[in-house]
Amino acid sequence: MEVRWDVFWIIIGSALLTFIPRVLPLMLFSKIQIPVWLLRWLEYVPVAVMAALIGQELLMSGNQLVPLTQNAALWAALPTFVVAIWTRSLLGTVLVGIVAMMILRYVIG
Repeated sequence: MEVRWDVFWIIIGSALLTFIPRVLPLMLFSKIQIPVWLLRWLEYVPVAVMAALIGQELLMSGNQLVPLTQNAALWAALPTFVVAIWTRSLLGTVLVGIVAMMILRYVIG
């Protein structure tokens, strides 16, 4: 079996480019004391990222806002959100979202 060195170096380079951004912050932050205000601020990052992703997915199509009358995803998200808050069941939430989206795609088109 012959080793193709160009492929080998691409794999090694890709591994390093994946490894360094994950390990470097851990090494840096394990050596310093993080201020309390920064820790409190960092608690909101996952929620903000999730809200931005969901908001964009529900309200935009490409670079344009989707009209409310044609936005099946937004209308399907409403009962899905209620079920998620009320039951805290992942399976129930997913099923309600799928069924709501099926019905709305049939109705709205």
